[in-house]
Amino acid sequence: MTDWPILSTITFLPLLGALFIMLVRGDEATVASNSRAVALWTTLITLLLTLFMLTRFDGSTAAFQFVERVAWLGDGVDYAMGVDGISVLFVVLTAALMPICVLAGWNSIKTRVREYMIAFLVLETLMIGVFCAMDLVLFYLFFEGGLIPMFLIIGVWGGARRIYASFKFFLYTLVGSVLMLLAILAMYWQAGTSFIPDLTATGFSADMQTWLWLAFFASFAVKMPMWPVHTWLPDAHVEAPTAGSVILAGVLLKMGGYGFLRFSLPMFPIASEMFAPLVFAMSAIAIVYTSLVAFAQEDMKKLIAYSSVAHMGFVTMGLFSMTMQGVQGGIFQMLSHGWISGALFLCVGVIYDRMHTREIAAYGGLVNRMPVYAALFLLFTMANVGLPGTSGFVGEFLTIIGTFQISTWTAFVAASGVILSAVYALSLYRRVTLGKIEHEGLETIADMDRREILIIAPLAVATILFGIWPMPILDLTASSVDALVSGYQEALAAHHSSGH
Repeated sequence: MTDWPILSTITFLPLLGALFIMLVRGDEATVASNSRAVALWTTLITLLLTLFMLTRFDGSTAAFQFVERVAWLGDGVDYAMGVDGISVLFVVLTAALMPICVLAGWNSIKTRVREYMIAFLVLETLMIGVFCAMDLVLFYLFFEGGLIPMFLIIGVWGGARRIYASFKFFLYTLVGSVLMLLAILAMYWQAGTSFIPDLTATGFSADMQTWLWLAFFASFAVKMPMWPVHTWLPDAHVEAPTAGSVILAGVLLKMGGYGFLRFSLPMFPIASEMFAPLVFAMSAIAIVYTSLVAFAQEDMKKLIAYSSVAHMGFVTMGLFSMTMQGVQGGIFQMLSHGWISGALFLCVGVIYDRMHTREIAAYGGLVNRMPVYAALFLLFTMANVGLPGTSGFVGEFLTIIGTFQISTWTAFVAASGVILSAVYALSLYRRVTLGKIEHEGLETIADMDRREILIIAPLAVATILFGIWPMPILDLTASSVDALVSGYQEALAAHHSSGH
């Protein structure tokens, strides 16, 4: 099995599905139903292949596995794919969320179904490519390419202000990435290669690291999104269709954090140490400020979008603490936030499909008519707050412990953010589900059907399972994180001992 390029197969299979959908012929209804079927089967087969790869993955080593490397663009720029303990779980997360996204838009997307499914399959290829790329140029192509299908998903199938939201999303993320492209060119000229393991071993000078770090930070901070460059996210979430929000919160936001882990921290350790206080300050502000902003929202999706910014604050804080607990907590928090926030957007989508409004004030008393929905919504609300026993707790707890060793005040501010998250999340739950039914239309609202329960059930299982038993994830990431942290500390020790 060693010769079989499994990563390329997983990455480009969705693209094959998209080409297949393009060939579908017939009247509009036939094309729509066939497109849905092809998209669902493609994403399910991709998921099965990903799980098969995971069973073959050896978590005891920090080395890249399933490596494929073919000469591509001449000197030093290769088509190179591989996964390690940091990236393998993001590939699985992406593949797992895609069938859910296809099913989420099964009935709600009525226009241009073929194009909608094609956009999602192309997006899947680009997102998996980001986590598998072992070459910086290849990573950049996947990283930027993902903007295009997402831009179309928001701009074509989104809400009333979709054009504004999609352009804001596109321009914000593109501006940051132009600087990253310049940094990639500088690194290539310096090292003569764009192969990621070689670049990690190249010791860039301290001055150069500072500039490279800032250029990469410009791109990843917007993608995360960190305060104050987070304002594109609430707009994008509010206008995106439900499945678009799920994939935006579940995977696209994680690319920024993944970028920090793969490039900023291992390649520019001196600059990372220098700028860590800045990242801590931005993370602390994000956690407190966006929690307060979330509390003031009247639109459910906007509230969950702001809570995402706050949760990503925990991630950046944990990663830049560069302690074992902090980095592992950051990775765990990214994965856990992926399925919890995805599930919350699906919960909003369920009642939006019935009532066609996301205003919190338009609901109330749903528990009387939708007991199954109220129970699932409560589970994910509690997980979002970080209730012990849910996966939301593990990541927050580890990032706070890791950060406490480096910066007590940052950890203290972050811990207060946990209380603020309980305030806005529980207030949302109370206003939507508890009390008496007072608004017309809610007396006859139907509970979740089989398809909706089927979509959300795996996310509920993951939330509880990894909340009680987080070790499978932590064991898989341990070797790679250990190598990352020790490499970082060695580089700093060498730098300090050389008299700087």
